[in-house]
This record gives sequence, structure tokens and C-alpha cells, in this order.
Amino acid sequence: MADCIARSDLLRFSEFISSQMGLHFPPERRADIQRGISSAAPEFGFADPEACIQWLMSSPLTRRQIEILASHLTIGETYFFREKPIFETLRDKVLRELIQSRMGTSRRLRIWSAGCSSGEEPYSIAMLLSRFLPDIKDWNITILATDINPQSLDKARDGLYKEWSFRNAPADIKEQFFSKTRDKSYQIRADMQELVRLGYLNLAEDTYPSLLNDTNAMDVIFCKNVLMYFNPDTQKKVIQKLYRCLVNKGWLIVSPCETSHLLFHRFQTVNFPETTFYRKDGRQAKPEPDWGSELQSFSFHPPVDLVTGSLPDILPPVDILPAPIPEAGDLPIAPQPESEPSPYEEALSLYARGFYHGVVELLAPLAVGDCRNSALVARSYANQGNLSEALRWCDKMVAADKLNPGSYYLQASILLEEGRIEAATASLKKALYLEPDFVLAHFALGNLALQQGNSREANRHLNNALKLAKTYDQGGPLPEADGVTAGRLSEIISRMI
Repeated sequence: MADCIARSDLLRFSEFISSQMGLHFPPERRADIQRGISSAAPEFGFADPEACIQWLMSSPLTRRQIEILASHLTIGETYFFREKPIFETLRDKVLRELIQSRMGTSRRLRIWSAGCSSGEEPYSIAMLLSRFLPDIKDWNITILATDINPQSLDKARDGLYKEWSFRNAPADIKEQFFSKTRDKSYQIRADMQELVRLGYLNLAEDTYPSLLNDTNAMDVIFCKNVLMYFNPDTQKKVIQKLYRCLVNKGWLIVSPCETSHLLFHRFQTVNFPETTFYRKDGRQAKPEPDWGSELQSFSFHPPVDLVTGSLPDILPPVDILPAPIPEAGDLPIAPQPESEPSPYEEALSLYARGFYHGVVELLAPLAVGDCRNSALVARSYANQGNLSEALRWCDKMVAADKLNPGSYYLQASILLEEGRIEAATASLKKALYLEPDFVLAHFALGNLALQQGNSREANRHLNNALKLAKTYDQGGPLPEADGVTAGRLSEIISRMI
């Protein structure tokens, strides 16, 4: 059936997918998109993939349609400890330095596997940490694992793997971290599963960094074999967001075929034997490069490069006659000078670009007694991983206005990052006491109840959050939600209950 799809329809569908999902299929990958839509069509109820294409392009894609297409148009092929030099460098260089620097202080590590597929990558990280940290129970470890494909996430939650997932993996991990099942599958140990927190996230569309989805203040981000699927504009947007998700001196790890001095221009390039990592230097504001007339996508090719246009052989003639003198009534009105941005507006601009230290330097002297300024300073400290300072500024917010529910919610979010569950719960309850219809407070308490196995309490708060979220404009951001829309939160909650 795939051979019946007209080339013109495939081209139009490729452009549609690029605009709707950020996925890029150049002409040499026409067979991939043809194969993908042919396998996806039955899931949409179509025997004919060409009819399915026409139906999909008749209106903007829904979240569910995006999920189905992503599962067929991207390759979820992975295995444990894939690209061995990356994990060796992570262990010997990155983790060693991080652990030594935090041994006597916070004992906190935050790692994100962005595009985790069926879980082999984040579980590899968990196994590596378990071997490297004999006192791992004394550390506050976050391994966040996200993907756009719910079926892959379900497989990761099951933690059951076949022999194929262990190719090229260390020979002894099966014996140490897995138990063999009757059907000759391998079940990962429960303590390894507990180290990994799985969740849905669309890198092309969702909001991050955010305290809401725990994507802020990351020490290390894995984003391997993901960027190659995106068109150039989406690649740049995703990389900028990932930059903001990292603490200063944090590390971004991509696959060898995705390295690019141009796309990662804001990062410091660190070359190790057999691999290259990118490190955030948040104190050096680097100018945007000259992208040229066209930026090629990865598309399973070597790193991108600039494609510059050449000057025409014959330049157009220059009009050397003077321009006519305008009549008095035709004279342009002099533009009014733009007003200077306020310190808060300037700080917001810095925050949006990930220059959190600049926000602190600008607003901290002005923030005493000002809840709005204090909140941005607290968020900036939290995004840099300095939770003690973030909480200190939350305390200042509460002291300045004890009746502001947003102050207690922000305080609770940071307490949760520290693992202080009881204190965070108390702050969330104070927020709800002051504002019973506080959507995010209900959502957070529902999440906590789920983690504690209290399904009745979880359902009560999550149903309240869902009902309240639906009273907002579904396309508009919720208060205190870092730009997450009411519609997006409604979808997240609907998956949970």
C-alpha cells in the first residue's frame, strides 16, 4: 500500500509534519515517511495510507495524533549502555567531578534522559550511579526520563527487556541488576526503577525548564538521537531550552552524529577521547551566530554546517539620481523614543534566555519586600541548583505577604526538590487554605499522594485540579505554571486518573 502514495502527497505531508511536529524528512528520507504513515494508518482506522494523509492534513494535529505519528515516524531502537565511550566519560570525568564537589554539601544529583524511549538509557544511568556511589541512599538523586511515545513509556515502566536490549552492554549487569522471567525476559530490579521518574514530554512543544515538570536545575542532560529528527528551527529552539534547563557548568550529551559547533554555540565544547560533550557557561553571554541563508538538518548526516549564498555575477544598477524632495505634508513623523525597560522587565528577558545569575545581580538589591521580584530571584536560584538561597528568598516572600498563596506554592516546589516531603505538603496546604481553587496546589498534592500510595487522596486532588483547569482558557497559561497551558495540564492529569 505504501507504494500507492503519490510523491506530491508525501511532499505535502512532510511539510505538514514539519510545521505541526517539528520533524524533518528531506527527500532522501522519503521512504521513511512513507513506511511510517503506512504503519500508522491502521491505528487511525484507515486501510489506505493516502486517505489517512488527507484526513490528517485536514486540521491541526491533536495531541493523540502527534503521539501516534511519533511512535511510527521515529526509531525507538536502543539498548543498555549504548555508545560505551559516552558512559565511560560520564563516569570517569563528569560524575567523579560532581560527586567530589558535593560530597560534603548538598549530596544532590539531577540527570535528565530527554527522549528516553523504552527506558534502557535512564536505567543505564541508574545502574552506573549504583555502582559508582556505594552510599547512594544518602544522596538526593533525580533521574528524570521523558518521551513523546506513551507506549515506550509503558514499556519502561514495566522494566521487562529481551536479550536484544543487552547487546554490547557489560556482561555482568544482567546478573547484578535483573532477574530472569519464565518467558526468558529480564526484569530490572525494583530499586533501579525507583531511581527513575518517567513522564511524558514533547520536546518540540512543551514548556521547559519548569518546576512543574521538574526539568529545571539539571546537572546532566542526555538528548541522544533526538535532535536529528527535528527541522532546523526546532533544533535551535530545543537546544536553547535545554541550555536553560542546566545549572551553570552543567553538561549536555548528544550522540556523535549530532555534534555541531554552530547549533551548540552557547556551550563550551569539551572534547574527550572518542566523544564530545557540551558544557554550559551561563556567565558568558555569547552573541547569536550568523546562521547564513540556510541551515541543514541532521537527518542522520554528519554535523550541520552553514550554506552560504554567493553574490550574483551582475549586480543591479545603482540609481545615482537624487531622490525627490518630499512635500512638507509627506515628511515622516519622527519616531518616539522607546521607554527604558524596568529592572523587572530586563530581568524577565535575562530569565527567558537562561542568564539566571544576571537576574539575581539585577533584582536582589531591589527585591526586599517585593514579592514579584523576590519570586523571580528565588526561581533563578532554584534553576541554578542553589536551593538554600531559593528557599531563603521564599521565606522573604512569605514574610512580605503572608496571604500570597503563590509564595507558599513556590516554596513547596523547592522543598520538593530537596526531598522534604512533609514541609512541602504543609506549604501546599497553606496555599490551598488561602486559595481553595489553586489548580497547581491540588495537582502537586495529588502527585505526592500518588507517590505515597494514597490513591483516594490522589484522586480527590487530581479530580479537583482537572475540574478547575477546565475553567481556564485551554490555550492560555495557568498562574504560577511557568507557561504551561490549562489544556496541557488537563491532558497530563487525564493520563494520571
